[in-house]
Amino acid sequence: MTELLSGAIAMGWLVAGLYFFRFWRHTRDRFFLYFALSFWLECAGRIALGLEGGTKEDRPVLYAFRVLAYGLILLAIWQKNRPNR
Repeated sequence: MTELLSGAIAMGWLVAGLYFFRFWRHTRDRFFLYFALSFWLECAGRIALGLEGGTKEDRPVLYAFRVLAYGLILLAIWQKNRPNR
């Protein structure tokens, strides 16, 4: 059952990434690209968790996906809000 739920969550992250990627293709704003990459990293983390059996969520490798994903979101927000030169 946990593998099924991990797959459903991974699909949701993938769809969200595709949604932001579509906006990036139209605007070429890096903000949307960073968000798409962030959601795809979350998707990769969920796929890795599902392939592993879904019970060892406390492994450092899986947290690395989340740290990189949230780091990309913070970078996108910081770059969007910094003053123009």
